[in-house]
Amino acid sequence: MEGAKPRLLIVEDDEGLQAQLKWAYDDYEVIIAGNRDQALAALRSEEPDVVTLDLGLPPDPDGTSEGLAVLDAIMAMKPDTKVVVASGHGARESALQAIERGAYDFYQKPVDIEKLGLIVGRAVKLGQIEKENRRLSAKVGEEKTVLGNMITAAPEMAKVARTIERVASTNISVMLLGASGTGKELLARGLHEASDRRSGAFVAINCAAIPENLLESELFGHEKGAFTGAVKTTEGKIEMANGGTLFLDEVGDIPLTLQVKLLRFLQERVIERIGGRKEIAVNTRIVCATHQNLEEMIGVGTFREDLFYRLAEVVIRVPSLAERPGDSILLAKHFLTRFARDMNPQVKGFAPDALAAIDNWQWPGNVRELENRVKRAVIMAEGKLVGAEDLDLAEESENESLALNLKHAREAADRRMIRQAMARSQGNISMTAKLLGISRPTLYDLLKQYDLQD
Repeated sequence: MEGAKPRLLIVEDDEGLQAQLKWAYDDYEVIIAGNRDQALAALRSEEPDVVTLDLGLPPDPDGTSEGLAVLDAIMAMKPDTKVVVASGHGARESALQAIERGAYDFYQKPVDIEKLGLIVGRAVKLGQIEKENRRLSAKVGEEKTVLGNMITAAPEMAKVARTIERVASTNISVMLLGASGTGKELLARGLHEASDRRSGAFVAINCAAIPENLLESELFGHEKGAFTGAVKTTEGKIEMANGGTLFLDEVGDIPLTLQVKLLRFLQERVIERIGGRKEIAVNTRIVCATHQNLEEMIGVGTFREDLFYRLAEVVIRVPSLAERPGDSILLAKHFLTRFARDMNPQVKGFAPDALAAIDNWQWPGNVRELENRVKRAVIMAEGKLVGAEDLDLAEESENESLALNLKHAREAADRRMIRQAMARSQGNISMTAKLLGISRPTLYDLLKQYDLQD
């Protein structure tokens, strides 16, 4: 609650000292406990910000065993609690032992009210800062889902999701443009789920994965006896998606002869199965995707312009993973949790070098590459943390504390380009310098600077 006093739990068995401390700290909401049971009950019900704990509690008022047991219980129940322990003269060793077990600080008895007040005040302030930092960290790295299943915290993907949600309730055809592995099918499924057709089927077909002579049958179906092996009448994917959504992935791979038949369906909303003579009315929405440049294909005559405009009533570009800052680590953590649960429960997270490598890698294979690398790493990891080597990205993460600044970016780019040029020139210095557009002395300086002489 805004403006509420910080809660201070005083665990002390001396009733006179209890009253003195309660009177001294009117800036706090003070809770008193005289033994272990009362202290733990107050911890559960009041969730104090700070606890002052006398280590000499009954039944061991002259020792520290009971006080340390209470400290251990507090740390187990609520480890972020700031505990300030009291120690008598000559008991500094027990106070240091308490610090090792999680206590925030200690004070000497007899109590100096003013000094203890300063210690408690610092503890409260530190607790507030830590709480705010946790809140901000959670907000920055917060895992968000859009369209039901797409995990992202990137505004670029949020914009894509908003566009899809706006067109979902219509019947217009949507084309998703983006590199392989960016999640186009996931977005198409999300569009279907957000539409009025969600109760119908969502059917997906990869046009590049099916041989050209079989693709027509896959899309439009065939009648019994239409060709050798057609032993029964079979519905095609367009018909199977009647009342729902058909997702045509890699639509640029549909051959020209079949493009004509697909165009007729989009215009007339009827199909004919192979070997059939009857027109079948079908109410199927088409969502398609491709990584190819269809406008270039139209220019060279390998894709029909009229089909393009029928399929691309709304065009949505899906950004690559490299264009979604922060999503690579967010997704990697999500995949690790999922795969570790099923394949290697001992794995609990990523080592710093792995996180640096994930953030620094450009992910040419996008989310699919990331998922596959994390899956392999979880299986191969021998410890609790997945390292850059497990991800097969160790070379890309030579500095475990990669700084997010221009100097590092330039150095990383220099290293990568020098390695590539050296490989292409088979180690020839003159040719490498020529490929890089620099002089031989400059190349030698860079090789020495980046320790790449070998």
